[in-house]
This record gives sequence, C-alpha cells and structure tokens, in this order.
Amino acid sequence: MALISYVVPVYNNSGSLRPTWEGIRALFEQDLADHRYEIVFVNDGSKDASWEEIQQLAAEDPNVRPFRFTRNFGQVPAIIAGYHKSAGDAVINISADLQDPIELTVQMVRSWESGFDVVIGHRNDRQDSVASNFFSKVAYGILRMSNRNIPEGGFDFVLMSRRATDTFLDYQGRNRYFQGDILWAGYRTALLPYARRKRTIGKSQYNFGRKLKLFLDYVIDGSYLPIRMMSLSGVAVSAFGLLYALVVTAAWALRATPFPGWAPLMIVGLVIGGMIMLMLGVIGEYLWRILDEVKHKPMFIFEERSDAQQ
Repeated sequence: MALISYVVPVYNNSGSLRPTWEGIRALFEQDLADHRYEIVFVNDGSKDASWEEIQQLAAEDPNVRPFRFTRNFGQVPAIIAGYHKSAGDAVINISADLQDPIELTVQMVRSWESGFDVVIGHRNDRQDSVASNFFSKVAYGILRMSNRNIPEGGFDFVLMSRRATDTFLDYQGRNRYFQGDILWAGYRTALLPYARRKRTIGKSQYNFGRKLKLFLDYVIDGSYLPIRMMSLSGVAVSAFGLLYALVVTAAWALRATPFPGWAPLMIVGLVIGGMIMLMLGVIGEYLWRILDEVKHKPMFIFEERSDAQQ
C-alpha cells in the first residue's frame, strides 16, 4: 500500500486543524482506502492554540506527526521542513486554512499513479479580497515574464512523487523560490484546476510586508528579470540621452534654444538619479542574499519533533 504524506504548515490556524485532519482521514476511509497516510504538521511559531490542537490530534491518531519550530521562520521553511520529515511515496503540500479542497487530493493521487511526478492544484478562481487578488495577479504576472511554466495565479497546493521531492530537497538556499524550484527539474507535470474557497475560520496571516518579502525572494532567487530590466533601463536612458544631445546640437546649429531654463536638466537628473537608486537597491537585495547564504544559518530550528515516536 502506497504511503501518502500530507505536509501542513501551520501558523495561527487554531480552529481549522481538526477539520483538516478529519477531511484527510475521511478520504482514506473511502476513495483512498487502498492507501496509507501520514500528516506532518509543522507549527511555525504560532501564538494561538494551534500547537495544543496538533498535540491532541497526534494523541488520537498515530498517523499524525507533530513538529514545532522555536519561532516563526516562514511558510516556505515550514513546507521544506515537512518535506524533510515526510516518508511518503508521494507528498502533498496543503494549507491549513481549508481554502484548498482536500477532496482534490484524490485526483492528485490518481494522476500521480498514472505517471505524473508533479501534480499542481491550479487556482483558476479565488474568493479572496480584491486587494489580495490584485496583488496576486500583478506578482505572478511579473514572475511569468521569466518563467512561462508558472500557472496564472501561482500555486502551493501540489503533489510531488518521492523522487521529485528528493530532487527539490537537493536544492540549496535559504530564500527559496518554491514554485520555480519545483518546476525547474522538468518532471512530468499535470495541472488540476480548482476554485479557491473563501476563508471561513480565522484570518490570513499574510500582510503586505510578508507578501512583498515572498515576492522579492521569488523574483531574485528564481529570475534574471531584475538584472535584465536594469540593463534594458540603462540602454533606454542612454538612448534618450543621445537623442537629447542630438536635439541640442541641432538647435545650436540653427541658433535656437530648445527647452530653455534648468527645469529639463532637473527632470533628467531626478529621473536618472532615481533609476540609479533603484538599481543600487536591487543589487543590494542580491548582495544581502549572498551574505545570508554564506553565514550558513539553518533555515529552521525545531523546538519539538516526533522523530523518536516514528
């Protein structure tokens, strides 16, 4: 019997963990009765009663494996930690907010059994706030400029075979581009569209700052786009400067005075200065990530783990 691992990153998800467990367990009593399951809960420094709820589930079900970080390290480190601790023939990452349909994992498993190493739950509709939808559309629109394989709207609800999971874990880096790293290997991939549900328990912990940090990690870690845009901007500014010089030279030859006063020079100076500051900021982001890597700090630290119980 194949073992299916569910990796569930948890951050202030009190109230939704038991329904998540019940939904998964029900699948293996019916549609997936010929499979075994384990649920790897990774508590990412929650400040509510999430850890107590996870411990209670582990006491009721030996297939629940509880892990807890010393503090909040972030969603991607929690997912990666769960992958490291999973033992399944296939590994499914699913959120604990009940917005992703647990029942879709039946189709994911069937697709994996038919030969796909990666099965992506593709959000073709989502009942999130207008601001969240707008940010997602813009962010993934930019990411797709450098990687057309990323589905519109991105993904994090995904199944990977054991070999795809092991390949993913072979990658090094603290600021990981989760989706890009999964797709980079080129394993056979299937897309399963679904509508992301409205959140009914709790509220999202992803504020604008967290979303921006994650977006920068994705762009800088998995894309040449920032450097390429800097190069193209330099070419554009140089071309504009050359054109401006030609206009001034022609005006001088015709004894005319184009663009009198200092205003044009001030505008050009401010635009170029702003672009230089922006480019230095992008370079600084790259340098900081290099410094962060060479420190060799762990991506996460466990406070409590269930290894000894397994």
